[in-house]
Amino acid sequence: MLRRLGAVLLVALVVGAVPGPTRADTWPLESRNEGAPATISLSQSGRSAGGPLAGRVVVIDPGHQLGNHRFPARINRQVPAGGFTKPCNTTGTSTNGGYPEATFAWQVSRLVARRLRDLGATVRLTRHSNRQDRWGPCVDERGRAGNAIGADLKLSVHADGTYAAGARGFHVIAPPDRAPWTHDIFQPSRRLAAAVKGGLLSQRFGVATYIAGGDGLDVRSDLGTLNLSDVPTVMVELGNMRGSDARVMTSAPGRARYARGLVAGVRGFLG
Repeated sequence: MLRRLGAVLLVALVVGAVPGPTRADTWPLESRNEGAPATISLSQSGRSAGGPLAGRVVVIDPGHQLGNHRFPARINRQVPAGGFTKPCNTTGTSTNGGYPEATFAWQVSRLVARRLRDLGATVRLTRHSNRQDRWGPCVDERGRAGNAIGADLKLSVHADGTYAAGARGFHVIAPPDRAPWTHDIFQPSRRLAAAVKGGLLSQRFGVATYIAGGDGLDVRSDLGTLNLSDVPTVMVELGNMRGSDARVMTSAPGRARYARGLVAGVRGFLG
């Protein structure tokens, strides 16, 4: 459904970008900040054109950005979020030892992207780096990521930071049936949420102990990242960084397990 108009320029994914001017790290805004980006065809993003996910387009949204805390005026400005406004972004949480959510989400997302590309999928990330001199992108840009390129799904990767006693485990958030914003995607988004839950369970992760319902699934109408999407989308909170989950999140083998679970969920949804 064409609710929101706007052209999105595709840019080549750059890992470990050369430092440039302080800016929002967001692929739709590259043309306004650093000149017109080089464009690529969708097929160039997949490493295995004949793999089981050939022809599929997946958007991965690593939550936050490491430098958000350095740009309070920019991340606190109000942006559209689906019938209301919200701050552009937040700093995210961290473990008690100082390991940031932004870094965790970035590291897991890169593992997921690499595996999906190996399977033949075209993968777009909503940010290109994890740096102290970058901020954003805003939630409205994250929300629209994937719309113009007709992505098969969008997966937003996050972690929680509650101090509730014994809080641990993951939960997957889907949008509600909320016309005109998510009426067209809420059903496939629920299926995506169930598939992602199944993928994480297959890697022996437990569902959140601190979310109402206790089944690892949640529905929220207040998230611009979900509300502005025209493609099936979910946000996953992979665990509680302030609790016992931190031991897994701060280890490379633990992050690899999270990535395997997310890839299994994507594959389960795409069939």
